[in-house]
Amino acid sequence: MIGLMRFLSLVVNIYMMVIFVRVILTWFSWERNSAFMSFLCSITDPYLNWFRRFPFLKTGYIDFSPIAALGILSLVNRVFAILAAYGTISLGIILALVLQLFWGVVSFILGFSIIILVLRLVAQYAAKNSSNSFWRIIDGLSQPVLYRVNRLLFRSRIVSFKTGLLISIACLGAVYFILRILVAFLSGMLAKMPI
Repeated sequence: MIGLMRFLSLVVNIYMMVIFVRVILTWFSWERNSAFMSFLCSITDPYLNWFRRFPFLKTGYIDFSPIAALGILSLVNRVFAILAAYGTISLGIILALVLQLFWGVVSFILGFSIIILVLRLVAQYAAKNSSNSFWRIIDGLSQPVLYRVNRLLFRSRIVSFKTGLLISIACLGAVYFILRILVAFLSGMLAKMPI
């Protein structure tokens, strides 16, 4: 049983790497008709297409479906790894895994938002040509985050763009680290449950 779980964990890890390579190659001008790309698509697309059918995983120019697909595979891999290590799984471990899965989604959203806001700050002060398409995309992605954070923090007070941007980055960073510590503590407590 333990040997089977280790093998399944290895298979899931390899499949995750293949999906990652497939996603990275779409960022470059690889021909879809090339033999290598066709091979990768035939292996990964049946699984990825299941996630692509959910419209909430696409936001403007960004498709989050590969991230959701990799998140599910990561959870399955953790289950296999725990079964391989302990030979059994408890309710506490399952609850800890579910908590970590939700944290994975929340931490990605927070981290992505922080990166977008930092890039927006760079565009504000360092970019010579902030009117090109990349900076327009960054601006479009940062505006909803800035609006929500500033609305929550400042209510109806008006603050400068720079102040709102810096405070939003600081607040999202603080929330990220506080939640990270809290989830680690709760996961440890849940995993130690005797049930």
